[in-house]
Amino acid sequence: MTAPVSETRSAHPQAAAEPVFDDAFRRSLTSLMAWRRDVRRFRRDPLPDGILDDLLAQAATAPSVGLSEPWRFVLVESAPARATVRASFERENATALAERDSDAALYAGLKLAGLDAAPVQIAAFCADDTAKGRGLGVRTMPEMRAYSVVCAVMQLWLGARAHGIGLGWVSILDPAEVARACRADPDWRLIAYLCLGYPEDTHLDCELERAGWEHRDRLADRLTRA
Repeated sequence: MTAPVSETRSAHPQAAAEPVFDDAFRRSLTSLMAWRRDVRRFRRDPLPDGILDDLLAQAATAPSVGLSEPWRFVLVESAPARATVRASFERENATALAERDSDAALYAGLKLAGLDAAPVQIAAFCADDTAKGRGLGVRTMPEMRAYSVVCAVMQLWLGARAHGIGLGWVSILDPAEVARACRADPDWRLIAYLCLGYPEDTHLDCELERAGWEHRDRLADRLTRA
């Protein structure tokens, strides 16, 4: 006997027809991943109204351990907060340069942040103390919450690139200083400081490769079997 429609819907309220991704879509997805770049040179043009909300909503569909959704996003908009972050970058970058030896000149020439021009800046934190998810999957690997935030950042990154928007991940920062500037909860841990905006130019290759800092290895050099 066929179940009534109402019963079928209540059993699986989110059931839907599975989308069909054809070869053209898969090629576009591969192209999107290839063109995703860590952008450090931004135009100052503002983003269109509503696009940032859409991108953050896409990021929030990322997988998270135990469905804990540990990401906490702070839009860094005030001049004092941005100035604090900028000063932290300058100090940490100067320290890193002082510790360099043979590659100091090369390091000094690298463009490592887009903090001056990027119209949107976001601090992504991990709420390590969240009760959401009820601790599933983190007893032996508590870092899974932080990895969940990284998944959300990656979805934001790809979503932004699909709109022609660049994202730059700044890590040469003092996390404690950034947290104070963002008035973050004491139990939040900084995972990423992100700059978003339209890039000055686009390149298929990584800027660090163009600068001669490093090169991308073959997958075969990073793949083993057990």
